[in-house]
Amino acid sequence: MQSAYPDSLKGHLLMAMPGLSDPNFFQTVTCICEHNAHGAMGIVVNRRHEALWGREIFEELNLPCTPAAGALPIYIGGPVHAGELFILHGAPFKWEACLEVTPALGLSNTRDILEAIAMDRGPKSFIISLGCAGWGAGQLETEILDNAWLTHPVFEENILDWPVEARWEEALRRMGVNPTRLSDTAGHA
Repeated sequence: MQSAYPDSLKGHLLMAMPGLSDPNFFQTVTCICEHNAHGAMGIVVNRRHEALWGREIFEELNLPCTPAAGALPIYIGGPVHAGELFILHGAPFKWEACLEVTPALGLSNTRDILEAIAMDRGPKSFIISLGCAGWGAGQLETEILDNAWLTHPVFEENILDWPVEARWEEALRRMGVNPTRLSDTAGHA
């Protein structure tokens, strides 16, 4: 998992600060899946799509699915590549082109994992998201300095197992921050 980029936030969570005005990221938790000198890419893990379910995704891909898979929520992973599917998941990591995010999390977007999920044979913990979050070179670092995000390494307990509506507050609490006491004013020592 160790990145060759010395300041990489790969395998970290970004928790949006109250002052982050972009509606795509209000009170979001984003798992950074890749971060290097060219930029960063992540998946928002706490924003469900209100009108889209697994059934529609599997029908679009001509994949048969079980009733349970058809009822899976679909997430909005971010505003970039909004028409592409990304699966952030726990073990196993045997899928084609699976990117190791941490030893306990992978990112995949190939048909083999979607076929397995459609038939209830996929990973135990996962989210299917449309789109991802992306930052150009230096952009994420600037946003962090501007107090848009708090960062923390991914927790040992899989955040995908937490109730989706509690992920932002729970992530903050686990890093020792009271969400009601957050300020949108940057402080630089």
